[in-house]
Amino acid sequence: MRVALLAGGTGGAKLGAGLQAEVGPELSVIANTGDDVEALGVHVSPDPDLVTYWLSGEIDEERGWGIRDDAFVAFERLAQLGAPSWFSLSDRDLAACLYRRSFLDDGGRPTEAQAQIARALGVQARVLPMSDAPVRTKVLTAAGRRDFQEYMILDGGQPQVLGVELEGIETAGPTAEVFEALASAEVIVIGPSNPVISIGPILALSGMREAIATARAPVVAVSPYVGGEIVKGPTDRFMEALGRPADAAGVASLYAGLIDGLVVDADDPGEAPSEPRVLVAPTLMEGPEGRARVARTVLDFAEELMR
Repeated sequence: MRVALLAGGTGGAKLGAGLQAEVGPELSVIANTGDDVEALGVHVSPDPDLVTYWLSGEIDEERGWGIRDDAFVAFERLAQLGAPSWFSLSDRDLAACLYRRSFLDDGGRPTEAQAQIARALGVQARVLPMSDAPVRTKVLTAAGRRDFQEYMILDGGQPQVLGVELEGIETAGPTAEVFEALASAEVIVIGPSNPVISIGPILALSGMREAIATARAPVVAVSPYVGGEIVKGPTDRFMEALGRPADAAGVASLYAGLIDGLVVDADDPGEAPSEPRVLVAPTLMEGPEGRARVARTVLDFAEELMR
């Protein structure tokens, strides 16, 4: 079964790991690049790399980012020499970003760089940056306009969010690889990532919603709310900024007209959204078994929607 997954952040990356366990190389993960940043002289692509590390089994699950058992020797020396120390990269993570910087400087595309990184780390699935053109997420707060990474790291994701801007979105579009993955998919999944800042930039690309809407595959979204709460990240602040309820119904409203089904956690309080078709099931992804279980739940639900 060919599966295309839209992902950004931990929830989508974890589901990607579960889906890879189920369908292997038939999985294509379309990853948000709105969080990309130039730091320490390299091009950092946090969401595609996070997805890659979950798929390769190298992720530091305790931290939720970076590479397990990695050191920060190079970063600590850079900071000692006077480099900005607010954005840290462990040694092997820095190596991937150095490779990407060199690859891009030689005229390569971000899509090709990510493909080589994933291949080299033994990933079965394809990891596709949403676009080869730069898009940068900006967070509007009472203190002003902040780069996304500044908001998350320097501000700790704490200030009230007044709005979100996607710099460069007007001239960016999905890659040919992304269009092909959607057109050939038998199931399209929107992962349980922040629907505003992780999935939102992907859907905002010119032609993306149309490509999903015209695809032959059923489209299933997974709510990021587990037991009525977000497992990780400031999703509630961004939902409130858009005037949407901080719950599964709010998520459904952002995907209205695009999805055929929504998976809602069995422990969520209150009523499930009235539209689209809803499957209520446990969605907490603890360990490989939990990730594979949720992946199988999603795929089985998609098969039901095909009937």
